[in-house]
Amino acid sequence: MFESIPESKPDAILQLMEAFRADTRPNKLDLGVGVYKDAHGNTPIMAAVKKAEKKLLETQDTKSYVGPIGSRPFCAAMINQVFGAEAQSDRIRCAQSNGGTGALRILADLLKASRPDAAIWVSDPTWPNHIPVITAAGLEMKTYPYYDTDRCAVDFDGLMGALASAREGDIVLLHGCCHNPTGADLNLEQWGKIADLCATKSLFPFIDLAYQGFADGLEQDAAPTRLFAERLPELVVAASCSKNLGLYRERTGAALLVAQDSDKADKALGKLGVVIRSNYSMPPDHGANTSNLVLSDDALNEEWRTELESMRQRMVRLRKSFAESMRKRSNSDRFDYIVDQKGMFSRLPLNPAQIDTLRDEHAIYIVGDGRINVAGLPEEGMDELAEAIAGVL
Repeated sequence: MFESIPESKPDAILQLMEAFRADTRPNKLDLGVGVYKDAHGNTPIMAAVKKAEKKLLETQDTKSYVGPIGSRPFCAAMINQVFGAEAQSDRIRCAQSNGGTGALRILADLLKASRPDAAIWVSDPTWPNHIPVITAAGLEMKTYPYYDTDRCAVDFDGLMGALASAREGDIVLLHGCCHNPTGADLNLEQWGKIADLCATKSLFPFIDLAYQGFADGLEQDAAPTRLFAERLPELVVAASCSKNLGLYRERTGAALLVAQDSDKADKALGKLGVVIRSNYSMPPDHGANTSNLVLSDDALNEEWRTELESMRQRMVRLRKSFAESMRKRSNSDRFDYIVDQKGMFSRLPLNPAQIDTLRDEHAIYIVGDGRINVAGLPEEGMDELAEAIAGVL
């Protein structure tokens, strides 16, 4: 039976991870894998998370099933974090998911069941895993222009023009903040124009909020999602705790629903529970309970927010330092755009041959489309990195 299975194309980022691990050169630098790294190149456990885990270990008294919807306290905490204390909570529902990717998949399944003929519009470029997740759910996928590579900025006119051609009832996938892979974010005015277009054409927003807290701050990064919830009758949000809580391997996320009213919200959540039950039955507990303690305990929450802000500020400093080094080494301002972009990622104007040269000759690992992980930039040796990049250019 298995001999009939066609060979699968390996994931490029996972391949890059393996190649980096196998590289024995002492000066190797990983700018590919999308995890936060500290000054030593490690992905640490946040101090507030460690304290929450210790408290959980001391107080947890059961390992029984949590049910398809998951931890109710965690879901309530995530609704508050994403939509704020003043949100119309009667029309918002939440289900715990297996990471942000799990939220994307179960929400895609829900939308396929409720809107079987709808197409889903995805930014070009987008996070590569969006595509297999969406297509596996059976949704027809279309793309809208997002990034102008000449200007290294959002192609807003192209975006609006493409979405204006969408059919009534189509779905629009939007990056809530920290666009992956470009780092080029929409401003709030542009978000408002997209919301108006969705309202006019009856388009359904699907927001991927994977990096809340990494762009401008927790509250600021939630502003576009909250604006959509205020202006539009329905939307869904996939939220992740992998980045802002550092819970990558715990696979903790949330699938959030906003409906026209409480009855429709309950109906949607009921269907989402059926989707979850038929996929993986129910989510794990540890990451959600840990997250809930951090989000709901005042002392832990304050400590976590301080630590998260320090991570964000570090990435801002690295962006400035890298842009300055590139300005010196390239003798041009063509990399100044990096300072204005948000979150963990930016895209460098490198072709595959140049990326191969950086890996082979300088032990610098970059994803094939030129995406770099800003958090992986070196605090020491930035000029040497800029010199290598300028050299291949």
